[in-house]
Amino acid sequence: MKTLVLLTTLVLTPFLSGCMVLAVADAAGSAVVYGVKTTVNVLDAVTPDIVNKKK
Repeated sequence: MKTLVLLTTLVLTPFLSGCMVLAVADAAGSAVVYGVKTTVNVLDAVTPDIVNKKK
């Protein structure tokens, strides 16, 4: 399934305008950043004593 999506993206990319390609790339990058932030926050909430050692 991922191969089909990647192939479709590579075939259709030349037909899109430059702004559309940048918008899609920006949205994908933002999704990755927020996903990592969410993962870090969840791990911090689950293990607060390990991550935030108090002196």
